[in-house]
Amino acid sequence: MRQALFGSWNLRDSGIALAAFFLAERERWALWAPVFVGTGIAIYFALPWEPAVWAGPVLLVGALFACLVRSRSVLATLLAFGVALSALGFTVAHLRAQFVAAPVLERPYGPAPVSGRVRHVELFPKGPRVLLDQVTLGRLSPERTPELVRIRLHADDRPAVGSRISVYAKLMPPGEPSAPGTYDFQRHAWFAKIGAVGFAFGQGKRIAGEPSNEGGSIALWIAAVRQQVTTRIRAAAPGEAGAIAAALVTGDRSGISRDTMAAMRDSGLAHLLAISGLHMGLVAAILFFGLRTLLACSERLALRYPIKKGAAAVALLGGFAYLVLAGATIPTQRAFLMTGFVLVAVLLDRIAISLRLVAWAATVILLISPESLLSASFQMSFAAVVALVALYEDGWRAWKKTGVESWLGKLSLYMGGVATTTIVAGAATGIFAMYHFGRIAHFGVAANLLAVPITAFWIMPWAVIAMILMPFGLEALAFVPMTWGIDAVVGVAGVVAGWPGAVGHTPAMPVEGLAVAAFGGLWLCLWRRKWRYAGLVGIVAGVASISLYAVPDILVSGDGRLMAVLDQDGALLLSTKRRERRTASAWLRRAGQHDANAWRSSAAVIRCDGLACSYETKGRMVALVNDARALLEDCRRANIVISAIPVRSRCPSARLVVDRFDLWRKGAHAIWFDREGLKVATVAGTQGERLWTRKRPPWKRKRINSGAVVQSVFLAP
Repeated sequence: MRQALFGSWNLRDSGIALAAFFLAERERWALWAPVFVGTGIAIYFALPWEPAVWAGPVLLVGALFACLVRSRSVLATLLAFGVALSALGFTVAHLRAQFVAAPVLERPYGPAPVSGRVRHVELFPKGPRVLLDQVTLGRLSPERTPELVRIRLHADDRPAVGSRISVYAKLMPPGEPSAPGTYDFQRHAWFAKIGAVGFAFGQGKRIAGEPSNEGGSIALWIAAVRQQVTTRIRAAAPGEAGAIAAALVTGDRSGISRDTMAAMRDSGLAHLLAISGLHMGLVAAILFFGLRTLLACSERLALRYPIKKGAAAVALLGGFAYLVLAGATIPTQRAFLMTGFVLVAVLLDRIAISLRLVAWAATVILLISPESLLSASFQMSFAAVVALVALYEDGWRAWKKTGVESWLGKLSLYMGGVATTTIVAGAATGIFAMYHFGRIAHFGVAANLLAVPITAFWIMPWAVIAMILMPFGLEALAFVPMTWGIDAVVGVAGVVAGWPGAVGHTPAMPVEGLAVAAFGGLWLCLWRRKWRYAGLVGIVAGVASISLYAVPDILVSGDGRLMAVLDQDGALLLSTKRRERRTASAWLRRAGQHDANAWRSSAAVIRCDGLACSYETKGRMVALVNDARALLEDCRRANIVISAIPVRSRCPSARLVVDRFDLWRKGAHAIWFDREGLKVATVAGTQGERLWTRKRPPWKRKRINSGAVVQSVFLAP
């Protein structure tokens, strides 16, 4: 029977074939190093509890010991190295979370006076947002005072970086996720050492004295320079184009209007606003080829000195300056590392572009900033560059050597390259865009065919010229023509975004589906032989996992001010469209909706009075209570009671009661109805007991130094 079903196939032959494939790809093994490091980091962040300090180092030492043990099996040795790299990632992430420990505001503070030194300024249309350090809160002791506080100021305030201000403000602890599984700002704030966020009442007051750099070292000086450059750019090129010019030079996108940002996203051009490989590569290329051409004009220099290497060195320094000026974000770090490796390869007469370059850049970033693995910028930037470099290795060089001589042929080749690059990068980043943002730009190829050449050949060259002229006060000579190109790109974005069906909205992708799709993509790109195409199965399976997501039947925000229910057509209905707009946007994005109706406009689905709302769905009566006077009646007839106020009495008919105390303890709730009963998920349940969750007073979280860790692990009796 077995022979009839499987013929000559057997498990042993398949294992030998896979081993042969694996051994034939030995030159690609090193490319998986950052994947194993990232796996260890992902395991740390996925845990529902905080592991013991010694867990990671002990696992790392054990794995390294296993690597030193001689084994006849190459696969066993490589597996030990993989476990060691994963243990390294786990340990680095754990230690990083301990090292950044800082006090977090436990409960709302104010309105009350808040004073501190301005460390960073973002200029939004509705008012600047500042990051304060050296904070003083009159009602809190120094050990309970957050290290960094972020405050939205009055629209007329324009504080300078390094100045000290005092403002009457309302502060809150960093916000929890808006629903189970959504973006965790608490975790982001923990690693950024932001212990409180809030807004000011009225204008702030400057505290006497000159801007101070005390305790801020070079970081504060860089922030001040970035602010000055941004201000000068907006002065030289006022309006929307100037705000975009500032975004391209200093990375400050705060001045760009919502409409323009929406148009850029919907047209697939948002990547042009985030300083990444395109911008860093263009800056380095302009400096490299410009200086090399200039030096080649001198016969003496060209014949006696290695002008190519000199130009590469200058381009490397220029790229580093651009990295610092742009704020050293994750995409910029990745872009600089890769561009730097390319220029160093030029200096050493080596081949520049390869996936080894990408692997080294990813490993360095993950070891320095392990939390970046969870960010959309890291995932999307590396997904795009891995796919493009894999394409380059597979045949891009051969395509470029087609021998086309005519300008029309070269133009066609360039436009084809832009189209191919857009398609490949869009496919690679599209999966992560669906997971993080729930949207796809359908006409991104058309928009990029027009916008990328304008950016490459007009906007960025003028940006480099402007920065060269800025020390002489002549930057307006370059920023004005630069804005002409920016206006053209914004015009393209507006036209493409206005096309019918320009944007597709998708439901949330499960994190397991994202992991499967990412692994499939890596399998496809990192290997060279035919077995690589098995990765397509993982990509398809990951994308198909979207169909497994079920929109919750009921959603309740952590403060009870916003609720949502699912109607008969599978669309969310909101209790209000005027409050908690950011939370509502996150809910709709995960449901794959662009907009939603309010309960009041859907009387056929849900009935409301001044005290509560109720509706019947899937054989269950649900009561949504806002006033204590409605509890007596609703607790007698409803199967499910969701109350924004405390429920102090029994609800005999209710199978599930969620009241204000439950929301306060567990955060936002998501409830699903199924044939077997109810499924309830909470923010507290998905976050777990971690350092960045408010399960115990933040000022009792001890900062652990490396010496203490070493002593506790290796020197304990």
